[in-house]
Amino acid sequence: MLKITEGTVNRALKVVIYGSEGIGKTTIASKFPNPLFIDTEGGTSQLNVRRIDRPKTWEELCDIIKEVAANPEVCKTLVLDTADWAERLAVDKVCRDYNITSIESANYGKGYVYLAEEFDKFLKKCDSLIDAGINVVMTAHAKMRKFEQPDEQGAYDRFEMKLSKQVAPLVKEWCDMLLFVNYKTYVVTTENKTKKAQGGKRVIYTSHHPCWDAKNRHGLPDEMELDFKNLEHLFTAENTVSKPQTQSEPTAENPINKLHALMKKNGVTEAEIQQIVSDKGHYPIDTPIIEYSDKFIKGWLIKHWGKILEMIIDTKLD
Repeated sequence: MLKITEGTVNRALKVVIYGSEGIGKTTIASKFPNPLFIDTEGGTSQLNVRRIDRPKTWEELCDIIKEVAANPEVCKTLVLDTADWAERLAVDKVCRDYNITSIESANYGKGYVYLAEEFDKFLKKCDSLIDAGINVVMTAHAKMRKFEQPDEQGAYDRFEMKLSKQVAPLVKEWCDMLLFVNYKTYVVTTENKTKKAQGGKRVIYTSHHPCWDAKNRHGLPDEMELDFKNLEHLFTAENTVSKPQTQSEPTAENPINKLHALMKKNGVTEAEIQQIVSDKGHYPIDTPIIEYSDKFIKGWLIKHWGKILEMIIDTKLD
């Protein structure tokens, strides 16, 4: 028999914060409700926070998760600082288990397969914290990678988590919010026509961009100042109480409704839109349209709808 529920689900949040070293990832994580840190790299030494002794092995790290889940009164937020240093512990375990000198030395790249399996099990253990009502926050360093679009000339730099290409997608899919923190700089032209950078304000990016990974499921602005007050409302009692859904008439001004109307009029499926958007490097192919930012829907999909239709038709004819 089907068990159908309605309304928002009352549960803890899964948050990943990544950016360059020293930008303030650990500091903002320390502002989450009643945090307890698993300091895998020793980055909290200058902060007045509660921390667990640094785990020396992957097994110790997993045991910590299990023990905190069994004792949920110990904290309201468990912070793993950082995920990429934790991945090193997982690599060490794989090397010990399979008697290999490095993750690269396993035949046919199986070392990375084993690594992904270990981290997937770890994320499932983290879900037990969510079930116990404990928020899970992971910090990670950022790295820059040259990204080349498959169907267009040129390439550009793109920020992503400093994790292996097998583990990073698992972490991105697992979390509710993937927040990219960076310095926002402006290039200005001086009187002598030279260009220089100004600014340096620290900001949080919450939505996917061709130059970085980010997402959120809470309607956050695409860009915010790096300050916990911009996230605090997600953890208030008012926002953690389950509320029934109310159905209202869609407004014509809403970009997603305009897009759905265009799709229906032209017989375009969501899968076709996702394919075009992915081919152009804007969002991963498995990202639902509902998770696209209003700015992207209005400024790219709706604005270039005629060209998008042509690309879809050309794809069908191939």
